[in-house]
Amino acid sequence: MREWWVQMRLLAIPLLAAYLHIPPPQLSPALHSWKSSDSMGVVGSLEIVVLLHGFPTSSYDWYKIWEGLTLRFHCMIALDFLGFDFSDKSRPHHYSIFEQASIVEALSRHLGLQNRKINLLSHDYGDIVAQELLYRYKQNRSGQLTIKRLCLSNGSIFPETHQPLLLQKLLRDGGVLSPILTRLMSLTPVFRPLLQYINQRKKFRRHWVGALASVTIPIHFIYGPLDPVNPHPEFLELYRKTLTWSTLPILDDHISHCPQLEDLMVFLNAYMGFINSF
Repeated sequence: MREWWVQMRLLAIPLLAAYLHIPPPQLSPALHSWKSSDSMGVVGSLEIVVLLHGFPTSSYDWYKIWEGLTLRFHCMIALDFLGFDFSDKSRPHHYSIFEQASIVEALSRHLGLQNRKINLLSHDYGDIVAQELLYRYKQNRSGQLTIKRLCLSNGSIFPETHQPLLLQKLLRDGGVLSPILTRLMSLTPVFRPLLQYINQRKKFRRHWVGALASVTIPIHFIYGPLDPVNPHPEFLELYRKTLTWSTLPILDDHISHCPQLEDLMVFLNAYMGFINSF
């Protein structure tokens, strides 16, 4: 037992040194270019798509399919949720899915889109935000988005089939390892409070899953079957049981949790097939 403690202390020394002295990484030229970019889509189209990214990333998740989207949509809007990438990282702050949904609504009003029909395309964490926006749309709340179509992708919309990664568990539950892991992986300190969305999803499961199951707009779910977070076949079985009328393309066997990054053409084809069918 004594030897085990000695080994743990020896391991803690370099971890602590790294936590204290390793500076955060500089932004890459690609990220700088993404931040300053401003492009419009095809002339003559009236279609608008709002893209909602996953955890713990940013709107840059969509960079590979951006050019493909410009061939179909007139306007593409991709934001960084509060606490992610280029957005403000308030501390202390109680981050919630409800607040992120309100930010999306506020942005749409700021851009003058409150009376326009919007396509939502979401991934991972963004799927939960989309569920809250869908709930508000169903309730006809003041300021809500008018959603034309919704496409989700590899998000844990059912808490009972979600398998969080070990890192997510460690960061969410806190403890002495949480700040060290945050620094070593170049994550911002707000990622631990951001991870409380996992608990929010359990608490408001009926609220958000109920919204998906009861609306009449077209819903599509693009699924990479190698996903360790939403495992096959448990996720598929529950999805088909809950949303019997939704379309659900299953991508190639090698595609995992981030299909829009892993195989952009397969993902685009699955999405455009949905958009063009209505």
